[in-house]
Amino acid sequence: MNDFQATADRVEIEALRGEFTDAAMMRDRPRLASLFTPDGALRMPNIPVELVGREEIRAGGERLQSQWDFFVQTTHPGTILLDGDTATGRAYIQELARTLDGRQGLNYAVYHDRYQRTAEGWKFTERVYEVRYLDTSPLAGSAPRTEQGSGANRTDATTSPAPAPAASFADPASAERLERAATALRAGGFAAEILDDAAAARTCIKELVPQGASVLTGASETLRLSGIDEDINTGGRYDAIRPRVLAIDRATGADEIRRLVTGPDFVINSVAAVTETGSLVLASGSGSQLPANAGGAANAVWIVGAQKVVPDLNTALRRVEEYALPLENARAQAVYGMPSAVNRLLILNAETRPGCGTVLLLREAIGY
Repeated sequence: MNDFQATADRVEIEALRGEFTDAAMMRDRPRLASLFTPDGALRMPNIPVELVGREEIRAGGERLQSQWDFFVQTTHPGTILLDGDTATGRAYIQELARTLDGRQGLNYAVYHDRYQRTAEGWKFTERVYEVRYLDTSPLAGSAPRTEQGSGANRTDATTSPAPAPAASFADPASAERLERAATALRAGGFAAEILDDAAAARTCIKELVPQGASVLTGASETLRLSGIDEDINTGGRYDAIRPRVLAIDRATGADEIRRLVTGPDFVINSVAAVTETGSLVLASGSGSQLPANAGGAANAVWIVGAQKVVPDLNTALRRVEEYALPLENARAQAVYGMPSAVNRLLILNAETRPGCGTVLLLREAIGY
């Protein structure tokens, strides 16, 4: 290989690495996937993620992207070792990121690369991501609110102040805000109690729900993470509705399912938001669990993490769309292979049967 060809190859490979960072920053996943050979691989053992083939790289990138509040990546030149129509190399990475569920940090990493000359130019056959330094301290900055203008994002200082960024929806409410929410809920006829954490809520559920009661649990990350879902649906203490529903053929047993989920003795669930003015907001894709929450169940208990407390109903609806939906969409894609959507909304402003609806407000953040 002559010196001119070697120089040209190095320039093209360096451009390929720059194109990767630009596609990641611009959230252009089809373009990013096109930078790999058809059987190319993107491996991130620290996450962990392993994506093989352009379609997996595109889809996997979209799943990761849906979780970002912001993401900044810069690439620094590394090594390139040419070997005819193949090459190996390293690129050095610095990243700042915050996800919608509040995880954040700064890291320095290395991409260990293999490249292939193709008819379309140099492509990655493999990128292996190795984190060398990670700092998960809270980041002082945030993603600015932007407007679309002439095809580019721009910040317009002349507009009215933008609402708080979505990342704030992951922050636990202060003790004062929890008290305001609890006071407003009680004024609306709900029973409301402030507890330290999910473990306390787990104990409280056992005190509130008598043994043998029929209980429907919502599809809630709060219930799953707290262990309450497992207590109710596998513990044998209650007449658990959800396992019975899952055992019924949906094509032939739709009416039976509808009757079971509509009127249990208790529904145990969480909410997408609770306002300091005393409203509860629940969102659903199918709406199947909403009738019980709306009053079909004889009693309802909602377990609410501190990060779900918001000032008012407008902010609650923003929290549903900007924060809860992207996280639920990522979960639904991973579990069911299909996206989620807010097709049904339930807003509870008061409890018309005082004492039948209980809200357990936690001082810790849990779920989304």
